[in-house]
Amino acid sequence: MLRFKSRAGCEWDLVPRAAEWKVREPKKSTNSQTTGLTVGKQIQSLDSPLESFVICGQGVCSFFQTPKHRDKDKGENMSAGRGRSGGKDKCRLHMVTWNVASAEPPEDITSLLQLDVQPPADLFVIGLQEVNATPVRFISDMLVEDSWSHVFMDTLAPRDFVKVTSIRMQGLLLLVFAKQIHLPFIRKIQTNYIRTGIFGYWGNKGGVSVRFSFYGHMVCFLNCHLAAHMNYALERVDEFEYILESQDFDISDTPNVLDHKVVFCLGDLNFRIADHGLHFIRSSINSGRLNLLWTKDQLTMMKKKEPFLQEFEEGPLNFKPTYKFDRNSDTYDTSGKKRKPAWTDRILWRIKPKTLPSEDDDDEKASTSTDDGLDDYPLLVTQDKYTSDMSYGVSDHKPVIATFSLELRKCFDIPLVHISPVGVWSADQDAHLTYTVQEDFMSSTWDWIGLYKVGFKSASDYETFVWVRENDLPEINEVIQISVDKDEIPLLGGQYLLGYFSTNMQSILGLSANFQILESKRAVMEGLVPENVNGVNK
Repeated sequence: MLRFKSRAGCEWDLVPRAAEWKVREPKKSTNSQTTGLTVGKQIQSLDSPLESFVICGQGVCSFFQTPKHRDKDKGENMSAGRGRSGGKDKCRLHMVTWNVASAEPPEDITSLLQLDVQPPADLFVIGLQEVNATPVRFISDMLVEDSWSHVFMDTLAPRDFVKVTSIRMQGLLLLVFAKQIHLPFIRKIQTNYIRTGIFGYWGNKGGVSVRFSFYGHMVCFLNCHLAAHMNYALERVDEFEYILESQDFDISDTPNVLDHKVVFCLGDLNFRIADHGLHFIRSSINSGRLNLLWTKDQLTMMKKKEPFLQEFEEGPLNFKPTYKFDRNSDTYDTSGKKRKPAWTDRILWRIKPKTLPSEDDDDEKASTSTDDGLDDYPLLVTQDKYTSDMSYGVSDHKPVIATFSLELRKCFDIPLVHISPVGVWSADQDAHLTYTVQEDFMSSTWDWIGLYKVGFKSASDYETFVWVRENDLPEINEVIQISVDKDEIPLLGGQYLLGYFSTNMQSILGLSANFQILESKRAVMEGLVPENVNGVNK
């Protein structure tokens, strides 16, 4: 066991993650997803491919996604040799961090997501802190999606965005959404968490993370909530470093957060404005002279002292401090405490540094990167906007928004699995589909194919599903046909698509084109009418 000693004199035990799972069954995959409970035993549900639940030491059950094999896995590494793209593509990333202070979500989050801005985003990453985590509410949120996840999914799904994954640890919630067209190229998804509250035993503070491969580029998003109060700047730095060092993943080439090509860190980092008094800070804000406060921002000051912080970049703080406000107003704290305004809510990013040349290296190799092929497939990150949205008042914090352009050369642009419906589909007869594995990957007979309504919200938002072929795993380019029972096909018909879900990669590896399911004779006879939910017929 290793110990981590902080600058402030505190110590934590660096316990390997496997040591926490004392009741858990032995791992069956090197690509697993972690859950936010300390002790648990996983049980797979055969009725739903995404539903498993954990029985923890406190007797609380939580549903979460976990891979499990029905048969021997095939293949070890994703092949990127085929379908490589020659030119560069630009993707837009929209990020939000918001300490919601246990509030319920507002009815309209359109301006928060800037949905009317052109060009539109390709990825949305939302990091929330202090989501309502009272015991009763937290247990209910583990059984069904929390209200904040619902409002984001309901808003984004009609615009063709799908929730890729999420992770929650008490009040910390991290959500990732992607345009549907990108789903087959978001692979090797894993999540993790680390607690720092009460000496690492409580999850009111800490970090949750999501990592995945985006067109072959390894990216990681980290949502943090660090220690509060003015005098705890050193503790905040310690906690941030501890989170970065402690979170690990079951991926050989990127086992740690800082191994990823790009890391985005967002959250309530809780850094304050030092030295200046309340009157001077408010006067500087009211007069628009924010630059007078920059040098006393604790994070800015700490970056000058801490080498690991210097690797992170941040845009200029050209927006008003986002803490602390009276709720439902633009007025800074008028309570008896009269907290000094501060830029507590931040969004940072880090590009993986290139390796330093050794004495034996030639001058020509001095710029060689740590990642094989990084120079052939670079990832350029440009921040386009860094601001806050003062129109939201449900919390004592204002949300912070950052948008980025990701200029990249795709390592591949062919889905791992091709899937398509066969013939006419209706609930009057059994239907058929075919799928073909186009490149080798860690396939499993626990993989499944979902039938999705156009405008679906997440991989679990299927109408029905079928397991892939059970007896043996497919060969490359082998065409496999599967039947779908007519009783599982929607009676009313409509626009649908098929998706191949990999339990090992925890992602959809192939999507069919949209196709029409015809209205069944029974639906016509009974006069059934589709229900309209969020602009989508259900």
